[in-house]
Amino acid sequence: MRLDHVSYVASHDQISDVVQRIGSQIGTAFQDGGIHPRYGTRNFTAPLLNGQYIEVVCPLDHPAAESTPWGKAVTKKANEGGGWLTWVFSTEDIAPIATKFDRPAADGHRTRPDGTDLKWKQIGVKEISDSPDLPFFIQWLTDSHPSQDGKAAAKIEKIEIATNEELSHSWFKSEIDAALSGVETTYVDPATNEGESGIVYVSFAVNGGHVHIS
Repeated sequence: MRLDHVSYVASHDQISDVVQRIGSQIGTAFQDGGIHPRYGTRNFTAPLLNGQYIEVVCPLDHPAAESTPWGKAVTKKANEGGGWLTWVFSTEDIAPIATKFDRPAADGHRTRPDGTDLKWKQIGVKEISDSPDLPFFIQWLTDSHPSQDGKAAAKIEKIEIATNEELSHSWFKSEIDAALSGVETTYVDPATNEGESGIVYVSFAVNGGHVHIS
């Protein structure tokens, strides 16, 4: 298991501005990632060092945005003003994780503007609605990975999360902790984050400096 990417939500009207702002902060251009037809969302991605990436995602005017766990999570966050939604861990075999959840992993795909298709399986999205501090899990089914799209200049160095649990309620705490080697994780009381649980900020190392995006 490894930290794969972090997800930031914007509204459909604001996604272009958010992509430009974050791209300038991390010194990396975002690429148009295309539409998630199963979920009613679309994203832009920017590569990070260490084989990771950051996505900015928005809901679309599509029934799936109101009927699927991912679509509903993105729509809810966009309606709240946007910001960090979740962190995602990848694995080479999602079956044991799905067994813990006692349900099959969901299929996902998106088609890039150049016509190439990315495919994966994911699980754990339902849980982040009630516990925004938890990550979800993904297994890539195609060789291409968003961390390869463009030239990376930044790397994740710290993630601060508001939670009273510190992942103690996760079935995968030990695996997550092991997968965060090289990334500092700190936990703060949700009371210091306007009572909200979830990612407070992500800190990136960029060209010898540090950028905090909240």
